[in-house]
Amino acid sequence: MRLIKGTSLALKTLFAHKLRTGLATLGIVIGVCSVIVMVAIGDGAQRQVLAKIQAMGTDLVMVTAGQVRIIAGRSRQTGNVSSLTLKDARAIAEESRAIKNLAPAQGRKMLVKHDLLATTTTITGTTESVLPVRGLVLAQGRFFSEDDDRARQRVAVLGRTVVQNLFAGRRAVGEEIRIGKVAFEVIGVLAEKGTDLTGGDQDDVIYIPLETALRRLFNLTYLNNLFIQAASGEQIEAASAEIREILRERHRLRGKADDFTIQSQAELLATERETSQAFTNLLGAVAGISLVVGGVGILAVMLISIKERTREIGVRRAVGARRQDILQQFLVESFILSVSGGLAGIVLGVVLSFGAAWFTGWPLTMPVAATLASFGFAALIGVIFGVYPAVKAARLDPIEALKAE
Repeated sequence: MRLIKGTSLALKTLFAHKLRTGLATLGIVIGVCSVIVMVAIGDGAQRQVLAKIQAMGTDLVMVTAGQVRIIAGRSRQTGNVSSLTLKDARAIAEESRAIKNLAPAQGRKMLVKHDLLATTTTITGTTESVLPVRGLVLAQGRFFSEDDDRARQRVAVLGRTVVQNLFAGRRAVGEEIRIGKVAFEVIGVLAEKGTDLTGGDQDDVIYIPLETALRRLFNLTYLNNLFIQAASGEQIEAASAEIREILRERHRLRGKADDFTIQSQAELLATERETSQAFTNLLGAVAGISLVVGGVGILAVMLISIKERTREIGVRRAVGARRQDILQQFLVESFILSVSGGLAGIVLGVVLSFGAAWFTGWPLTMPVAATLASFGFAALIGVIFGVYPAVKAARLDPIEALKAE
């Protein structure tokens, strides 16, 4: 009964000072809202990136000539970048039992023209195996065949971005383009692929037969990459081990470092998940600091309230209120401030999370665990920062309190 009366009195007191109550809960509102929004955005970004990795295929293994290092946030080839050859690709295809498909590739940026329009795009020489390995889908026309590759045919398959840049929405299949000074016939257009992990446009590319690229366009004898599809997701590690063993033996690297780099989608997936989770946790921790700031605000407001209500406390003690009753009343006031701020923060956080998901286009994941944790922490903050003012109010001497102006 005393608790009910104390709660009723606390609510009346808080509603009598609406502005002060609102300002006291503002810090808690911002803190809880920040935690929810930050964690929701972090989870959404993580799911978006992981979806892109999975869309490339969780059974994909990439072999790159030289050593690949992250410089300024992007992958860069260093060392001997001419260490991969067609013979290496054939040896891996013949000797490895853990792979399903292999697509050798060599590419570079070049100027491409059609009529009066021109664009600079990536020209990739490869084989028809790149379709299943990279998960490419044809939207129009056909892809080049092994016969086209052997005959070094000048045919090309365009990504969506290239079609827009060169043909402005018009049909591209059957038209002629010039890559450098060499004329090519457009035989196909790929379905939209989107951006990769680094934000690069995967549709800004032209695929041509590998032999045509090496002999007629680039005048090279080596490869940039080998795109390899493992027999299954479970055999990625086995495929990577076999590929490394074959290449080290062929390149005679006994006692030396690899002159190639092997990366698998499984490794990228695990690394990206760990990085994203650490980033999300950091955002949540930073946002949680504002909850502590909100608790300090409650402490300040409660101390001011005690100063203003000293005479009231003295009167209540004089008519029979115990120290426990005074302590309970101020603790209840502090708890109500923090809980109401937490509830308002949850509502605002959910609304802003939906807005952020709509603006960024990322999938929305409501962080239930983070929401409950932030609300519980807010309530705990209210109790912790309310203890000192409540104890101070309960210890006031009734006679001295009655003399207060």
